[in-house]
Amino acid sequence: MGLSKTQRKYRIRRRIRKVSKGTAERPRLSVFRSNSEIYAQLIDDVKGVTLAAASSRDKDIATAKGTKTEKAALVGKAIAEKASKVGIEKVAFDRGGNLYHGRVKSLAEGAREAGLKF
Repeated sequence: MGLSKTQRKYRIRRRIRKVSKGTAERPRLSVFRSNSEIYAQLIDDVKGVTLAAASSRDKDIATAKGTKTEKAALVGKAIAEKASKVGIEKVAFDRGGNLYHGRVKSLAEGAREAGLKF
């Protein structure tokens, strides 16, 4: 019998986490996507600390007009700006079991446009 959609997502998530570890020099850019919002964090897995975070619930992004995909691009730009303030240029991208498509892809492209490298 096949896996459900959520079981498949968690299996992919575990597989990604085995390979992708965040360090202080190259933190993990973790993306969480719910039905209505999207969140991004820069995580140092060695220390177990979140270095920076941005979400579509932040005041400047939440008040912006546009689709969820457009807001995801704004979240990507916001996390890239916060990363540059902390002094981070390179990250390891963790899509969190989601397909690299739609909002997740928009967030990644927004972060790349603002200067993050992955």
